[in-house]
Amino acid sequence: MSAQPAVPAGVGPTARGVDATVAGGDPTDRVAALGAAGGDPAGRTADAGLVSGEAVELDVRAARLGSRVLALLIDVVGQALCAALLALTLTPLVLILLPDPVVDRAFTGALETLGLALVLVGYPVIWERLNHGRTPGKLAVGLRVVDADGGPVGVGQSLTRALVGVAVEWPGLVLPLLSWAAGATVMLTDPRGRRLGDLVAGTMVVHTRSAQSWRPAPQIIPPLAGWAVTLDLTRLDDALALAVRQYLTRGAQLVEPYHSRLGRQLWREVGALTSPAPPPGVPESLLLAAVLAERNRRGALRLRRQRAVTAALWPDPTAVGPSPATVGPPPATVGPAPIATGPPAPAGSGLRAGSPGGYAPAPPGPDRPPGPGPGWPPLS
Repeated sequence: MSAQPAVPAGVGPTARGVDATVAGGDPTDRVAALGAAGGDPAGRTADAGLVSGEAVELDVRAARLGSRVLALLIDVVGQALCAALLALTLTPLVLILLPDPVVDRAFTGALETLGLALVLVGYPVIWERLNHGRTPGKLAVGLRVVDADGGPVGVGQSLTRALVGVAVEWPGLVLPLLSWAAGATVMLTDPRGRRLGDLVAGTMVVHTRSAQSWRPAPQIIPPLAGWAVTLDLTRLDDALALAVRQYLTRGAQLVEPYHSRLGRQLWREVGALTSPAPPPGVPESLLLAAVLAERNRRGALRLRRQRAVTAALWPDPTAVGPSPATVGPPPATVGPAPIATGPPAPAGSGLRAGSPGGYAPAPPGPDRPPGPGPGWPPLS
């Protein structure tokens, strides 16, 4: 029994998990293993410090100053719209329902204070409670408020964040300029980018969208183009093709020997389902790239043919431009004129033989007027 190679230093459970999944033989599991691997420790983007119940660090990024300021600007616009809506609807309604002696300057000031509290404090609390920790601005930017340990944010925490934010951050009722500078300094120096309200309430803001670098689809190299055209890919299923694509686009994040071992395992399965055999001495990664590129090429060609057939059977009625049948002069008649097949018209009837049925009018003469009159068939 051969011994397993030692795991390189710094690889840890990531490479072990991928290697164990290779032995499983399920393409779906291999895709999940690649997704769980995520890359080597140097390429990780998780900095929120959140750990699951199984003591596994979650790949979650903490929101920093730039994204949070952008979300705040969107929320400020939303708060301004809410304030305008309250001023145009709620205030006139209260003034109409209440008698005049009650509506004085003190009552108007109290009403304005209540509306300001609803806009500045109620707006974030209600949205974070009903929308899983996301205000409209955070939803647009892809942020979410969570508990410091990664759990959902509570009502008390949202209320504390909002009160601290109104007092010393935004709009900063206590020393506005100084509090703004202090809040920005706290966010820049905190390891997880938390502001004063987060520190008091025990919360943090994280990104809900993962950062993935763009990688192009694998292309076929010219020496393998002739072999790839002759491939029989009818038995290559979508799950295995997805596993190959994941390996080609993300396999570079795996370390050796696990990267090569996974490539060989995938090629053994792909080679068993395709024919003819590849040229000898070609690396498995190049063979997998050729197979996937040829499969994509055939799929795109098949899609273009289907669209052409669909366009021919059901043309788009919204297409701009005249129909091809109405462009150009009317087609000229080719061949001799039609010959009348009916009996000849009687003499003096004003009709002549020249059309089917003999109903073509005779040419005008000295004994017949040029227009409708005697000798012309009645108008229907």
